[in-house]
Amino acid sequence: MITNQALLLLMLSVLWPSTALPFTTGNIENLFGKPESDGRVLQRSKRGWMWNQFFLMEEYTGNDHQYVGKLHSNMDKGDGTVKYVLTGDGAGTLFLIDEKSGDIHATKRLDREEKAMYTLHAKVLDRNTNAELEPDTEFNIKIHDINDNAPKFAKEIYFASVPEMSEVGTSVVTITASDADDQTYGNSAKLVYSILEGQPYFSVDSENGTIKTALPGMDREIKENYQVVIQAKDMAGQMGGLSGTTTVSITLSDLFLNIHFKSPKQVDSFRMAAVESTEIGGAVGRIKADDPDVGRNAEMEYTIVGGHDTFNIITDQMTQEGVVIIKKTLDYESKRDFEFKVEVRNTYLDARFIHGLQFKDYAAVKVTVEDVDEPPLFSMNPYIIEVHEDTAAGSFVGVVSARDPDADDKPVKYSIDRHTDLERLFNIDSVNGTITTLKALDREMSKWHNISVVATEMNNPRQTTRVPVFIKVLDVNDNAPEFAMSYDTFVCENVKAGQLIQTISAVDTDEPLVGQHKFVFSISASNPNFTIVDREDNTANILTRRGGFSRREMSMYFLPVVISDNDYPIQSSTSTLIVRVCGCDSRGNMQSCNPEVLPFSDGLTTGALVAILLCVIILLMIVVLFAALRRQRKKEPLIISKEDVRDNVVSYNDEGGGEEDTQAFDIGTLRNPEVMETNKLRRDIIPEMLFPFRRTSPIKDNADVRDFINGRLQENDSDPTAPPYDSLATYAYEGTGSLAESLSSLESAATEGDQDYDYLSNWGPQFKKLAELYIGRSPDRET
Repeated sequence: MITNQALLLLMLSVLWPSTALPFTTGNIENLFGKPESDGRVLQRSKRGWMWNQFFLMEEYTGNDHQYVGKLHSNMDKGDGTVKYVLTGDGAGTLFLIDEKSGDIHATKRLDREEKAMYTLHAKVLDRNTNAELEPDTEFNIKIHDINDNAPKFAKEIYFASVPEMSEVGTSVVTITASDADDQTYGNSAKLVYSILEGQPYFSVDSENGTIKTALPGMDREIKENYQVVIQAKDMAGQMGGLSGTTTVSITLSDLFLNIHFKSPKQVDSFRMAAVESTEIGGAVGRIKADDPDVGRNAEMEYTIVGGHDTFNIITDQMTQEGVVIIKKTLDYESKRDFEFKVEVRNTYLDARFIHGLQFKDYAAVKVTVEDVDEPPLFSMNPYIIEVHEDTAAGSFVGVVSARDPDADDKPVKYSIDRHTDLERLFNIDSVNGTITTLKALDREMSKWHNISVVATEMNNPRQTTRVPVFIKVLDVNDNAPEFAMSYDTFVCENVKAGQLIQTISAVDTDEPLVGQHKFVFSISASNPNFTIVDREDNTANILTRRGGFSRREMSMYFLPVVISDNDYPIQSSTSTLIVRVCGCDSRGNMQSCNPEVLPFSDGLTTGALVAILLCVIILLMIVVLFAALRRQRKKEPLIISKEDVRDNVVSYNDEGGGEEDTQAFDIGTLRNPEVMETNKLRRDIIPEMLFPFRRTSPIKDNADVRDFINGRLQENDSDPTAPPYDSLATYAYEGTGSLAESLSSLESAATEGDQDYDYLSNWGPQFKKLAELYIGRSPDRET
């Protein structure tokens, strides 16, 4: 079994391969054991056949197969019966073992930054039987670091800021680099920081990479940005170490006031112009102070020294400008030039720099008012005018007045906006502005009239001004009081004298002269049925003067009540109170107010007469309605007169002779012989053609019809009363007669003896009997 001393020698051979010794038990024991006198090596009592850890340098630059170490067991006699087997991380790929000699080699270069240690297992087997000669032992191969990684910064460029005027040694920013090499082994990862660019303004701490200011009084206005290059070098900065760099962009921030350059500075004076029509709050102009500071150190505030009654100045926080605004209306005719002093100061001050210094400045502002053509200006706005309601049309109401505020004082004309006076109640004099009434006013219809009066410059009609005029109509006692409501009053039949049946009140649309209305109620003193008692509070009680009312005698009473007011002139009216007589119970509750109709009364009651009259009226309406319906059913006949020459359709009930009749008789024979053809078809035989060709009768020149129509057309064209639209005119013109002439024998001069009836025999068998009758009566045939 391999002793610990032998494994240590193995490790040394790995660290220093040039000093490797053959790993035999005898050699190891000669180095570390104590030899006996007889030449034998004294063996240790406890033996282990290997160590549990080997060391290997990373990125070995020797042969491709780097020698790692040698394993040897005391069971190995050198006869080749022992076989060494390696398993674990990288076994067979990264690490190979010689089965016979136990030499371990690495197949490729190893990087500690990828993996720093490998765990393997070694076995000793009998080559013939594969039986384990030594127990399985675990060991590690640890990769020793070399300086093969340069320091690296996280960013290529860093950004930082530091207040200007900072003291020397003020920390700006800390930047650090990282090194992938082993921090615990040697100086491969021990970094030292230095500044390559940026002197003499900044310095860097060599250990922690903190950048600090190195010069006092750095002014942002002189130089604002600095580029600082920082280097990180490993091996504690020694020769041969690796390094990395980065750039830091440092900006001086404006956090402290500069005594000489940062106070705001105005120009000596500003000039600006403002038109007099600028509205209150409108901007006139802007002023700007010069302050090279930035951020809140450049924030300024503008004020008018001592204040001003016409102008004010505010600060635009975005542009740090002073905006001059108007706080009072300008008037070119009153004052044209203004001058005031403006102060500007920094709003933020650092207490370390303000002692004995003033961070403010002053400037004069001159404002010139420019003239504009202004519209007319009314003396009042609005106008309130009072007028009595009994004022007649054309009466004076009031006067409005306007003038041109410009220096030339152009004349003004007045008008009423008729959109505000739709009823055209008022008129105004266009020259002097006098308002008069066009109609009588009634306060009870409208208490106020709101109109608009327009004033216009005569030389410039576009310059107009309107003013509201409120006209209050004053009340005149021209309305009499009347009942406040419609009363439903009844009196019981069994009522006693002095019984209260109704309390009445009155209203008056007029306004009282002083306080409230005072009404007086009264009725005729000769009324035997009712009386009235004035309660002195604009109400009155209606009382019965007697008892024992009867619906049979009188079902309803009409009580005239006179109501008067106490204003001037006194107005009074008479209102009628209708009192019904009703049947009541013992407590005075109304039960029925219908008049009783008794069967044995001497005369008909009023209700009965009304019912009879209604029945008669209903019967008359039914008769009239029935007659109207009958009249509507009777239609106007189509033919009004026999003399009507319009085409008429006349129906006949004659059946006719059937088909034979139509074939035997041709209506064409009734035509005028002058226009008939010479070759006629026979009547006694059926024609070969079902519809023989027939030529239409030639129509003569209808000159009479054309002349008649043209004459009527000219009459209508020249008639002034003729309708202007297209209309249909019907003319009853008969004409000169048919071409077939008349079929009547009334005008015929020939007698029966003069007629030749032989042609009847040619009309067919249907006319045989007729032919025999006429031909037989011929005198020639009789002779």
